[in-house]
Amino acid sequence: MITNAFDPNSPAIIQLRPAEDRLKCDACIVTFSDVIEQYVLNRYPCREFAQERNACGPTPVYSLEYKGRTLAFYKTLIGAPAAVGLLEGVAMLVDTKKFVVFGGAGCLDREIAHGKVMVPDRAYRDEGASYHYAAPADYIGLPHAGVVAKFLADRGIPHVTGGTWTTDAFYRETETNFQRRKAEGCVSVEMECAALQAMCDFRGYELYYFLTSGDLLDAPQWDPRSEGDGLTGTQHDMTHFDLAAELASFISAQPAHHT
Repeated sequence: MITNAFDPNSPAIIQLRPAEDRLKCDACIVTFSDVIEQYVLNRYPCREFAQERNACGPTPVYSLEYKGRTLAFYKTLIGAPAAVGLLEGVAMLVDTKKFVVFGGAGCLDREIAHGKVMVPDRAYRDEGASYHYAAPADYIGLPHAGVVAKFLADRGIPHVTGGTWTTDAFYRETETNFQRRKAEGCVSVEMECAALQAMCDFRGYELYYFLTSGDLLDAPQWDPRSEGDGLTGTQHDMTHFDLAAELASFISAQPAHHT
């Protein structure tokens, strides 16, 4: 069974090796949005310093300076295995332990106001990748959720902290499973968080995660929650990169804590 897949006692067949010319940086920011990637390239003086390659093509990895900090940045792929594999590879190209990941998610609670940032403090492991990085359990905790929540609170940014439901199959988010996760305190549903946290725990990285609601599942009919330009408040809201950059600058000033 997949829940018995975690094997911490024998070596991996494919071994990762850090690049000799790794970029020394304070933190690495990860987005899922092509719109945000283009926004960053247009707004900030970015330098492409490396590429992580796979069969889908190259993933450019950029560096930029932000308030005296050197940050890395790249656009990842959707889905737990792809996102984990890319972060594993990019971590060999950058010299940092701190990763800020942000993206869109479905909202599980209609009481959450549109546009409010969601900070996952635990993730339900309804995917496969995490079971290769952590012992089996229904949930995995996000130890740096409190840092993200305090960062938002100190800046007066509306947010909510709660669980997230990480699933491999968004077309199989059934009503029964939705009600179960909501009853357990999940406020969002997405496809990567549990696996990325498990990998970061295993590798000794720090993961700082926040989500924004691109759609509302807790409604009589599915609600895409788009308005205006169709980007505000969604996973393509370009201001969320500015928020991630501020968070990256903030955590860069904090001492490293290995999970």
